[in-house]
Amino acid sequence: MSREYRDTIFLEEAEILSHQHLDGDQHLLRVQAPECAAKAQPGTFVHIQCGAELPLRRPISIMRYSASEGWVDFLYKALGRGTNMLAKRQPGEKLSMIGPIGNPFELHSKRSRPLLIGGGIGMPPMIAIAESLKGQDNYKPLVILGSEVPFPFKAEPSKILLPNLPNSVIATMPLLDSWQIPCRLASQQDYAGCYQGYVTDLARLWLESLNEAEQQKVEIFSCGPHPMLEAVAALAAEFNLPCQVSLEEFMACGIGGCAGCVTPVTKEGEVSMKRVCVDGPIFNAAEVFPT
Repeated sequence: MSREYRDTIFLEEAEILSHQHLDGDQHLLRVQAPECAAKAQPGTFVHIQCGAELPLRRPISIMRYSASEGWVDFLYKALGRGTNMLAKRQPGEKLSMIGPIGNPFELHSKRSRPLLIGGGIGMPPMIAIAESLKGQDNYKPLVILGSEVPFPFKAEPSKILLPNLPNSVIATMPLLDSWQIPCRLASQQDYAGCYQGYVTDLARLWLESLNEAEQQKVEIFSCGPHPMLEAVAALAAEFNLPCQVSLEEFMACGIGGCAGCVTPVTKEGEVSMKRVCVDGPIFNAAEVFPT
């Protein structure tokens, strides 16, 4: 591990406090991990050992955390051997966990209209950013979440009006509504109240509704499948907006030692290989999806 990460990443035996099993093989896990909770930031993740018989850990994004109460929440989808094994773990059991890992998203005060775009299991980091903005009057965020399986929460009509979006697009994540943070949902599965299309199509509608001065207050933050991130990066370039993306990658060690999760990054015409785990997972979209 590089020197800059010493005393910032912890190995903990995290106790499972609750484990909810949701539609679409999605799971909401809360663990007691006070050292991780104290250092977590939006965009960071942990490396979890899913079971004793599977030594190789799995990276999972942090969705929520409480430094004062010492808990951390994760929303994940059971896709392979590791996450299916994790889905069987019960409250009271312990999970070996390394975290928080990686560089967080960075908010800029001059870009007061954060546009948070999350797709599928890329939703959790957007929820983490949104919670960090709760009650901050100097920011006016909009969260757009998309899924092609049932959302891992009961979508409800939002109490927050967004007159610059179609009247039929009213579905929101209730938690975000309770935080007074505007949110809208997109899907191609004809879910009630959702925008029927891609998250980037809905984001474009919103951006086009803003005048040039308001557009220049926007910065885009995104996490989701690789094709979605490419589309988000293209959207940001189209509107000449800064954009930070969180990359997903297979990992071995997760702490920068093995260099098994490298990705090409283009900066000032020069290409270098960066480790997604500790050099990321947050990158400038234009540097990892150059046009």
